Amino acid sequence: MDQKPAPDTIETPRLLLRRSRMEDWRDLYEIIWSRPEAARWMFWSPTADEESARARMERTLAWEKTHPFKYTVEEKASGRAIGWAGVEPLEDGVWGETGVALGPDFWRRGYGREILSALCTFCRDEMGAERFVACAREQNEASNALIRAFGFVFDRGEELVDERDGEAYTMLYYHKDLR
Repeated sequence: MDQKPAPDTIETPRLLLRRSRMEDWRDLYEIIWSRPEAARWMFWSPTADEESARARMERTLAWEKTHPFKYTVEEKASGRAIGWAGVEPLEDGVWGETGVALGPDFWRRGYGREILSALCTFCRDEMGAERFVACAREQNEASNALIRAFGFVFDRGEELVDERDGEAYTMLYYHKDLR
């Protein structure tokens, strides 16, 4: 599966999806990593202190070297890192999101829709995707509503276990044809 290199930035009207920088650690810690309500639907646990946040940022930067389509989300108006988003190729012509996370103070502002739109457009126009896949935990009503409102079609549910606490959950998978 041949693919073009990842761009350094994907721009939306109000956001920049860009490469992470070490100095993002404080914003990410204050806005999202330290917030249990942000971690609730994700595959990570809250970060307890600033020292841990700096170490987490170092691990994130190292991880991103092998995951080129992962971006920190920066709010243009404030210049602050408020979350992250990413995509990856799943198979020829099919790309999927690898998670979109925003700090709780930035929920319900239309940023999720803006990010999802930008990722779909990027995958279609730059990567040649014909289909885009998104998923959310069944109990995450806000993410499921966003995905459905954006025209995604439900595919299936998959029973999984949260590695953090051993609790079972259902992941719902959707797709959207881009051509």
